[in-house]
Amino acid sequence: MRNTQVTRNTLETQISVSLNLDGNGKSSFKTGVPFLDHMLDQIARHGLMDIDIVAKGDLHIDAHHTVEDIGITLGQAFHQAIGDKKGLRRYGHAYVPLDEALSRVVLDISGRPGLVFNVDFTRATIGEFDVDLFHEFFQGFVNHALVTLHIDCLAGNNAHHQAETVFKAFGRALRMAVELDPRMAGMMPSTKGSL
Repeated sequence: MRNTQVTRNTLETQISVSLNLDGNGKSSFKTGVPFLDHMLDQIARHGLMDIDIVAKGDLHIDAHHTVEDIGITLGQAFHQAIGDKKGLRRYGHAYVPLDEALSRVVLDISGRPGLVFNVDFTRATIGEFDVDLFHEFFQGFVNHALVTLHIDCLAGNNAHHQAETVFKAFGRALRMAVELDPRMAGMMPSTKGSL
């Protein structure tokens, strides 16, 4: 079973993440940041991963620490759940449209953290959510999941649609990358012999 549970406690946040890479897309989120919960649900549903996240953070200041630390903790859980990486497809990609918006996400379970984030949101907030925090979420994730991640929003006039296409494409790209390739059974998907 490729599942794990990670808890991360700091003076700013207390976060618990449960992750099953081979799930059915079931999820439960109690983060105190409703729009982030909506986006995390896209990862679970489109990635067919079971994800439960409980977070308590210093939301009386703002959502920055909570959003970033959820990315960090989810990245830690992902890194643990993929195990030794043998047999993985390793690479994943997805294009996802939503009405006028279109995003592309490409990732590599490379063992090297890297983020290229090209999303020009059409407004600074979605409801009360600061869109700058999406970059912080994904940076936290890649730093601890040890993946290379390229996110490009190719079109969009509605910031909610832009965000939703990014997260749906991210979930689908993750799903592809973590699939076990029967032709790679027991093999490391790298000419180096390690990732």
